[in-house]
Amino acid sequence: MKTSSVLAAYRRYAKVYDVVFGKVFETGRRRVVSQINHMPRVQRVLEAGVGTGLSLGLYRHDLQVVGIDLSVEMLAQAKRRVARHGLTQVKALDVMDVQHLTYPDDDFDVVVAMYVLSVVPDPGQALAELIRVCRPGGTVIVLNHFTAETGHMGPLIQRPLSRFSNALGWRPYFPLRPLLDRANGIEVGPVHRLPPFGMFAMVEGRKTTS
Repeated sequence: MKTSSVLAAYRRYAKVYDVVFGKVFETGRRRVVSQINHMPRVQRVLEAGVGTGLSLGLYRHDLQVVGIDLSVEMLAQAKRRVARHGLTQVKALDVMDVQHLTYPDDDFDVVVAMYVLSVVPDPGQALAELIRVCRPGGTVIVLNHFTAETGHMGPLIQRPLSRFSNALGWRPYFPLRPLLDRANGIEVGPVHRLPPFGMFAMVEGRKTTS
């Protein structure tokens, strides 16, 4: 994956993203935000890869939500959505690379990355950055398409598609285990497969205090 290819792909997707991908990703998006909304003692939330901001209106209004995205075009859509709906829980929308966050260590209570880690050139580095900016005892949630390695046709179909990753702007073949092997500093909970057809998985981890 090349950053330039990702930016080019999402420049094309920006105006049609909600129509093409909105419903496909809706169940997972609502599941993740609902879980965050029910967490006690949570104030600051970082959503990495906020895109056009489809999730922003779902957050509790007493939260302080910061969203980032590398695509200026996608983020412009998110900013229009915030202004149109008066989403006061959204405190900032920043153009930023999730692999190189400019926020200080331990800055957020919850860090969430929805449908973004299979897009970045170095998913492990991105995950390390998300863990870094989460406070000790805080929560890191990843929701993504992950290739199911057993009992499915996923690898057979998705491996050959990997050569088109740059054109697509995301990795069709994206197994979870190599990513979790690089998840230092968090205690990883169970993996929850989500519809449609278990294509997506939600993984939650708690940042260790040591």
